[in-house]
Amino acid sequence: MLRVKPFAALRPPANLVEQVASVPYDVVSRDEAIELAKGNDKSFLHVVRPDIDLPASDKEGIYAKGAENLNHFVASNWLQRDAEPRMYLYRLDTTLLGEPVSQTGLVCCCHSDDYNSGIIKKHENTRPDKENERTRMVLDLNANAEPVFFLYKDTPSINDRIAADTAGDPEYDFTAPDGVRHRLYPAPDASAYETAFAKLPAAYVADGHHRTASAARAGAELSKSNPSHSGNEEYNWFLTVLFPASELTILPYHRTVSDLNGLAPEAFLEKLAEIGTVTETTDPQPASPASIGVYLGSAIGWRTCTFPQGSIDRTDPIASLDYVLLTERILDPILGIKDIRTDKRIDFVGGIRGTGELEKRVDSGNATVSFALHPTTIEQLIAVADADQIMPPKSTWFEPKLRSGLFVHTLD
Repeated sequence: MLRVKPFAALRPPANLVEQVASVPYDVVSRDEAIELAKGNDKSFLHVVRPDIDLPASDKEGIYAKGAENLNHFVASNWLQRDAEPRMYLYRLDTTLLGEPVSQTGLVCCCHSDDYNSGIIKKHENTRPDKENERTRMVLDLNANAEPVFFLYKDTPSINDRIAADTAGDPEYDFTAPDGVRHRLYPAPDASAYETAFAKLPAAYVADGHHRTASAARAGAELSKSNPSHSGNEEYNWFLTVLFPASELTILPYHRTVSDLNGLAPEAFLEKLAEIGTVTETTDPQPASPASIGVYLGSAIGWRTCTFPQGSIDRTDPIASLDYVLLTERILDPILGIKDIRTDKRIDFVGGIRGTGELEKRVDSGNATVSFALHPTTIEQLIAVADADQIMPPKSTWFEPKLRSGLFVHTLD
C-alpha cells in the first residue's frame, strides 16, 4: 500500500512565483547558478545552492547559509505557509525533440517507511558523499526544499481524476526561461487521492535517488531524538510529485572519454568492428537499442556501432541495457574503464544538451571520443526496479525538469 498525504506547504505568492522558481540544485554548476540568480535575490537557488552566496572555498558554511536563506524567504513573505494541509496537481508543458510533451503529477508527501520497505522502488545506487551532503542539508533546513520525481503505472481512475481537477484555472501559470510552462492546481479532495494511491502496489523513483535516500535518513535521525516516536510525525514524510508513466519522457545520458587507452582512432574503430557492425552516419543519435553513436572528431565524423541482436539476452533487464552493453563491450575491454563511478577518464552528458555537446567536447580537446546512446525506456526502468536490480549510474535523464521553490515541506 502506497501512502500519500497532504501537507501545509511553504509557497510563493502567485505574483512572485516566476522570481522565486528556479532550476533544481543538481542540474547546474555553481558558476551557472550564480549567473542564473544574478540580480534576483528571490531566486530559490539561494536556498538550494547557497554556495552561490559564499566563497567557493567555504564548503562547511553551505548548510547554515541555506537555512539562513530559507528563513529569510519566509520572513520576507516570499514563501508563505498554506493555511491547511493540501495536495496539488502540477502540470508541465514543453516541446522535446520537436514533439509536444505534457505531464501532470500529484504534489504530496510520501512516507519514508515505504521507501525503506521497497514499496517505493529505486533503480540506481546513491553515492555516499552526495547522500551525506543532502541529508545534512535536509536536517539543517528542517525541510524538503525540493520534491522527488516519482512515477506510477497508469491507473485510469487516477488519471481521470487528475484531468477533472485540472479543468479549471490554475493557481500558478508561468513559462520559465527554458520555455517550459508550469501550472499548479489545488486538489479539491486530498482524501480521494489518498484512497486511490493506497491501491497501488508501488511507486518508482524516476529522478531524485539522492533526495529520496537523504529524506529517509533525515527522518531516521530525527526519530532517534524523539522518545515518543510513533511514525506519524511530519519528519517521516517527504516531498514528492507522482506522475503517470505514460506521460514521461526519458532522454539519453551520453558518455565522453578522455583518451583511447593508447589506441589510434583507426585501431579503435577496428576493435569496434570486431564486436559489432560499424557504419558511417550523418545522424549521431541511434535510432534503436543496441546501436551506439561514436564520435572521434570532425576529420572522422560519426560512426554507428551496432551489436548483433543474437548476442543480447533480452530477458535480462540489466544485461540488455545499452549502457551495460557499452560498458561491458567497449569501455572495459577496449578502453580499460573498469568502474564508471570512479574512473576520472569518463564523463556524462545529459541528453538535453544534445549530441552537439558531444562533438564540442571532442573537437575542443576535452575528450577524445564521445558515445551517443539510445534512451532507456520507461518499461526498462520499471523492469529493473521490479527485479530489485540497479542500473548503471547516469542511465536516465528525465525532461522536463520540475521547478524548485514552488512548494516546500517542513519537517515539523
